[in-house]
Amino acid sequence: MTTLSDASFPPGTVITGKWNRSRYTIRKLLGKGANGIVFLVQRGENGKHYALKMGFDPVDLQSEINVLKSFQLQRNHEALRQSGIPSYLKDVDDYAVRDRDIPFYVMRYVRGEALHHFIRRQGTEWTLLVGLRLLQKLAQLHQAGWVFGDLKPQNVLVSDYGHVELIDYGGVTSIGRSVKQFTEWYDRGFWNAGSRTADSSYDVFAFAMLMIHVLEADALKALAAEGLPQLRSVNQLVSLVERSERLRPFRHWMIQALRGQFRDAEHATKGWKELMARPIPSRRRSQHSTPRWLKNSFAVSVILLIGVLIYALRF
Repeated sequence: MTTLSDASFPPGTVITGKWNRSRYTIRKLLGKGANGIVFLVQRGENGKHYALKMGFDPVDLQSEINVLKSFQLQRNHEALRQSGIPSYLKDVDDYAVRDRDIPFYVMRYVRGEALHHFIRRQGTEWTLLVGLRLLQKLAQLHQAGWVFGDLKPQNVLVSDYGHVELIDYGGVTSIGRSVKQFTEWYDRGFWNAGSRTADSSYDVFAFAMLMIHVLEADALKALAAEGLPQLRSVNQLVSLVERSERLRPFRHWMIQALRGQFRDAEHATKGWKELMARPIPSRRRSQHSTPRWLKNSFAVSVILLIGVLIYALRF
């Protein structure tokens, strides 16, 4: 029996919906994750471009589709309308190939690159702006009664102007229920920092972990690998933040987020804006700066040289 993981979908393959009969031509592979594979497709011969996701597990994919349909039913919610999420889902269907039906859905194509790639290419000075826009997206989701859940660099796309979009809604969970999909490093349960109940502070914790990963990937990897799972704690993460020079501008905010001290994502966003308003700390004087006596000696030498030149020109 053909499975999605070993099926071949080269560029040029035409996906025809079994029920709606819409035709999508695959242009390239966009990404492949634990629960599905995503292609850039073109609708019809000269139509618009979309992202098409096929699921490895029909049940998981249907759960993701149900969340997106719920967003559409809430299209009049102000926060969701600002986020653009209700217009995300475009089509849902099955693709009949060989002896099975492969479920898929079509979504708005979001241009950009994964958060960690963007920061590494553009520079860490973009962290504040991109972080603010991501927190605002999360706050909009929370206001509508949802938690994103599986927040990680691959699920955050950033454009060249720092515009942020969330993708892959497989982990989105109603506030108050158990988070249904997560990635260990960004999960507060993994660090024994709290429950896996979907609430605003769950996403704020994940956001802090995401920033630690982007700016201190090696240190976080080493910390996650050491010791027994039951010994992991927030104190270990706080210690990492306090030692890091790269995280120094975010230190106080990070510690609050890791300890769950923000009321919600709006409160966390306000704190992040305060970070952006602060002046950039001046660098400490280098221990290898030029000694004052040498600078003075150079100045005296220049004065003597000018005097000699003036005397020579006069005679």
